Amino acid sequence: MSIGPVQLIVLGFPHPNFHGEVIAELERLRQSDTVRVIDALAVYKDADGELEVEHLSNLSQDEAVELGSKVGALIGLGIEGEAGAVAGAQLGAAAAEDGVAVFDDPQAWDVLGDIPPDSAAALLLIEHHWAVPLRDAIARAGGFRLADGFISPLDLVGIGLLAAEEAKELHDLETAATAR
Repeated sequence: MSIGPVQLIVLGFPHPNFHGEVIAELERLRQSDTVRVIDALAVYKDADGELEVEHLSNLSQDEAVELGSKVGALIGLGIEGEAGAVAGAQLGAAAAEDGVAVFDDPQAWDVLGDIPPDSAAALLLIEHHWAVPLRDAIARAGGFRLADGFISPLDLVGIGLLAAEEAKELHDLETAATAR
């Protein structure tokens, strides 16, 4: 089975007040075969920077420990205490033996460091099913990915895709945690 493009999305919540809306939307996207959530974690960081981690799924505890190490292996976060840290380290070591570098540049992205104190983050490891046919067509044409990234709503004003007021609202929503 071919896996689609995989993306790690980190969403911040200054005052988490979850009512199941995010999980419901991810489930809707899964049912439409748009995305598959490989792993989803909630990370709470207290005012002193101490972390607490929870799975955002209906997996059994054993499945959560095993799958949680997917994100843990990527960002160096041990799930389920020492046992989870060991599982994440083992996955990373196995990948290294196979010649695969897993986020090998520690300066590349400090996911946990980006979470502001006294807030929470949802870490979503998502496979984009919708992109498989496009990626395969690009590969058949000899193309390859050079880079990717999300574009700020503020940058869309200059090319006429959004009005300035709407872009400001969206930008404020997307960056609310950093404005604290």
